[in-house]
Amino acid sequence: MSKVEDFLSKKDEEEIIEAIRKAESHTSGEVRVHLEKTTGEKDIFDRAMEVFHMLKMDNTKHDNGVLIYVAVEDHNFVIYGDKGINDVVPDDFWESTKDAIVEKFKKGEFKQGLVNGILTAGQQLKKHFPWSEDTRDELSNEISKG
Repeated sequence: MSKVEDFLSKKDEEEIIEAIRKAESHTSGEVRVHLEKTTGEKDIFDRAMEVFHMLKMDNTKHDNGVLIYVAVEDHNFVIYGDKGINDVVPDDFWESTKDAIVEKFKKGEFKQGLVNGILTAGQQLKKHFPWSEDTRDELSNEISKG
């Protein structure tokens, strides 16, 4: 088994998917988590951007998709937000989400780090992209793996 497959248990994945559902219940924003072994030779931000486009996260109605990209063996992650988010939020918008993840990752609590980050992102997105009657879930909540 690769480290990606060992990173989260099936139960952990289910709890993360539930956190995505909960976060998205208050916002039109879309959150996804992607796990990969390593970025290889690529810069992590560039690789996250590639995955973001590969997952068609740039096709949401309000350009408000958020990818939490984790390179497991590299011990690194990035939060990548779409244009619609970046156009309306302050530069430090993702700091609280990043901090929520880092706090738990440093303790080896990867599932809880992702859950906390997802819920924090949902609260942040709610301020700028609140849920409305015409909101629909545009992207899968499943964790993707590369």
